[in-house]
Amino acid sequence: MLINAARVAVALVAAVPAVPIPQNPNPGVPAFTGAPATARPLPPQSIPHNPFLAPDGQSNIHDDAYMTDTYAQGGPLGRGTAVTSTYQNQECASVTFDAQGRIVSVCVGLHGPSLEMLDPQSLDLLALMPLPPRSNASTSPFTDFGSGGYFYLDNHDEAVVPTTTRHIYVAAEAPPTFTLVHDYDVSGAVAQGDEIESALPDWHGLIWFVSTGGVVGTVDPASGHVASMQLAAPEMIGNSFAVDETGGVYVVSNYAMYRFVAAPDGTPVVTWRTAYDRGTRLKPGQANFGSGTTPTITASGLVAITDNADPQMHVIAYRRDTGAEVCQAPVFTAGQSDTENSLIAAGDSLYVENNYGYTGPSSTELGGLTSPGLARVDVDAHSGTCTVAWTSQERAPSVVAKVSLGNGLLYTYTKDPAPQATDDPWYLTAIDARSGATVFKVLSGTGLGYNNNYAPVTIGPDGVAYVGVLGGLVRFADTQTAPGGGASGDGGGGGEVRAAQTGGATVTALPDTGAAGAEAPALLLAGSLAVPVWLRRRRSRGRANAQTR
Repeated sequence: MLINAARVAVALVAAVPAVPIPQNPNPGVPAFTGAPATARPLPPQSIPHNPFLAPDGQSNIHDDAYMTDTYAQGGPLGRGTAVTSTYQNQECASVTFDAQGRIVSVCVGLHGPSLEMLDPQSLDLLALMPLPPRSNASTSPFTDFGSGGYFYLDNHDEAVVPTTTRHIYVAAEAPPTFTLVHDYDVSGAVAQGDEIESALPDWHGLIWFVSTGGVVGTVDPASGHVASMQLAAPEMIGNSFAVDETGGVYVVSNYAMYRFVAAPDGTPVVTWRTAYDRGTRLKPGQANFGSGTTPTITASGLVAITDNADPQMHVIAYRRDTGAEVCQAPVFTAGQSDTENSLIAAGDSLYVENNYGYTGPSSTELGGLTSPGLARVDVDAHSGTCTVAWTSQERAPSVVAKVSLGNGLLYTYTKDPAPQATDDPWYLTAIDARSGATVFKVLSGTGLGYNNNYAPVTIGPDGVAYVGVLGGLVRFADTQTAPGGGASGDGGGGGEVRAAQTGGATVTALPDTGAAGAEAPALLLAGSLAVPVWLRRRRSRGRANAQTR
């Protein structure tokens, strides 16, 4: 059913200057370790652009329709990187960019989500549209990714957002506000108590959606006609999905990997289903029992996920056309491997992160740590082999990491061992994508307010990096010019500015095997900062919450 929204203006706000996210004093904690990087681009990859999405790298949490989590542009190189933030008391995780370069994000708190527009340099709030609040029945706010955690910006700079009311909103920019232009009611397909996990357009413009309860459906945006099917019980869906130019829609449930196409009336039809090893338990670090990944399509024609096998999780690649398994590779320490984040696909390499031990914000407070591990798995479709090329011992509790093809760095968000139990520093960490060596770390902030809780690293069109955190949004911009090129950003922004300073540390990643990327050996910080008391006091009434994978 299509409800005519008649272009109703909602929640007009004037520009609100950014205020920094509070943190505890941090004397003695390095603001920077490692050495500035020299860009060494990876080969470009040809990913067809979905004509109903904003430009690749600007449209959704996983960057493009293939969900590759890669960017053509470079990101910060650690050259005088300035760190600024905006205190929202909620997490602005999914970050997109409109045609004018402004940030459009859905920020989620305990009360529910809001659609916001931010200035990409100052982080000032430019527009706000409250979205329907959460139900009181929500029992896992820090791992509830539906109803706004995933959204996308379309080819008209309109935000397409699933809501807690089982509707899909389409909101147009009308600075300094948003205008609701369409309201698609899919509650006839998604039952009370279920919620929409994600929505994305296919190459014909149909809006596909999936629900936590296992509904796969489409909306015809012209008529509002809804068509759907239900996966067989007890299958459920806990992640977003990928779409391709063949009309394929790739969905992973907690039991199997699927490819769907739309019938003439829009009804989703299964073209193949391939079961995977879902394991024997919900591991610490998972929101769902089964695969924790959004399916990722590679430029070479494969689609990949992780399973939940014991004692080790596997990275698995399938043929896109038939669903036949090409290969799989076990990753990370036996008995300590799982992920709740999407794979990264760059060329024939897949990058995977270990989230074992992250059970929510409390698991990384007061010195708490998660099991280490990021790895690169190289896929040879011709020989049918998956090979682990390197494994880093960095600890990334829950971030959606990204690879910059423009400079050859993998950007992640880490929390390291610290001398005191109350030390909780968080870092934007750059890893050489070729070798797995840690290149540099830039201090984001300290304590609970700087925990990213499943939010991604996002690289803007100008090369500035952003990370959504429980307190709001953090910005990382180089202020010094790299040899042969400009800085990634001007370093401006709301709140305090901390210019990075070089400091000493110890080697943590595998030895560099000849892939330069750093101007000095790979380093790891052992820093210290305390949990901010201000945010603990506000947890019961604040708007700090989890978002997407």
